Amino acid sequence: MFAGDVTTPDGRRRAWIDSLFVDHAVFRTVWDNFSAVIPGALYRCNHPTPARLAALVRRYQLRTLVNLRGHRRCGSDALSRDAAQRLGIDHIDMAFESRGAPHRERILRFHALYTSMARPALMHCKSGADRTGLAAGLALLFEGGTARDALRQLSWRHGHFSGSPTGVLDAFFLHYAATAEGRRPFLDWVRDDYDEAALRAGFRAHGLASFINDRVLARE
Repeated sequence: MFAGDVTTPDGRRRAWIDSLFVDHAVFRTVWDNFSAVIPGALYRCNHPTPARLAALVRRYQLRTLVNLRGHRRCGSDALSRDAAQRLGIDHIDMAFESRGAPHRERILRFHALYTSMARPALMHCKSGADRTGLAAGLALLFEGGTARDALRQLSWRHGHFSGSPTGVLDAFFLHYAATAEGRRPFLDWVRDDYDEAALRAGFRAHGLASFINDRVLARE
């Protein structure tokens, strides 16, 4: 794991090596997985390189970068934190899981951050597929959207595979649609009715999708 800093030329060089070849950012230099969630207010992508983040800040007047990976000891994390500071935008850590039923406390914490952060904002995880899709779907529900709107953010177009272990994120939105949508406001359902354990116990991944997601793509 990268344990240095980026304040010296040697530290920055080691951060780039770690980011490109250990954290697989070499692929993200040519694939950004970028799209608008709420045009003018919220965008999503994979973990941005410093140059790409700077370009997006200029183009979309971004004010906040939301890191859905949480604080990590890796070159990509160090470089994007440094870039955010240099660009004068807020950097927020909001860790989500991609292979577990979303935690109630994290959903509520994300809502608190979402309603208070400066916008426009850009959200990212590593690949911009699973945790970013979850957060984008949650944001749409916070804004009064439907579970169907949220599910569109968990798409193969963004590299998400619903048959893999990350399909538990789809199951979360489907569970809300089946049990409460139209009858209970989303946040009330999360606070009072959502059963993480039941959702986790009832979900089953498929073998081929799991192999592709975990072994071929080596997703977090």
